[in-house]
Amino acid sequence: MSFRLAAYAVCIEDGHVLLAHCVSPTGDTSWTLPGGRVEQSEDPFDAVVREVAEETGSEAVVERLLGVDSRVIPAAEARLGIEHQNVGIFYQVRITGGVLRPEPNGVTIESVWTPIPDVAALCRSSLVDVGLALARTLPATGHVAAVAVGGLIQH
Repeated sequence: MSFRLAAYAVCIEDGHVLLAHCVSPTGDTSWTLPGGRVEQSEDPFDAVVREVAEETGSEAVVERLLGVDSRVIPAAEARLGIEHQNVGIFYQVRITGGVLRPEPNGVTIESVWTPIPDVAALCRSSLVDVGLALARTLPATGHVAAVAVGGLIQH
């Protein structure tokens, strides 16, 4: 089984959420939250700010921890064809500056403030739904119920 610890930014402003449009090595595209892998010896709090800057060109501050999501992706659905566990730490983040731009030499081809009602029609990572659910419900335990995967949602 592969394993990844990642930190994700849930940036909501005026009914819009900041999403990153990514392209996979196979050329498929999908929408996700800004964020990504926590490097060895890196604090996830610092990782989410770094990832927002790298992927979107924006400066950000963390306002609060929203929660932690742990999910196992079956081998048949995982990119590498082996079972994968992703532990995601979700933060409420506020953008404080910068200009949205594509990620230099990266997979994020654009970042867009998207009206929250429009998210359901996008081909997106399940991480988007997890982050929005955490932001909407602010569960005291920091845990959101499992997000159903199907339709436009991808791992």
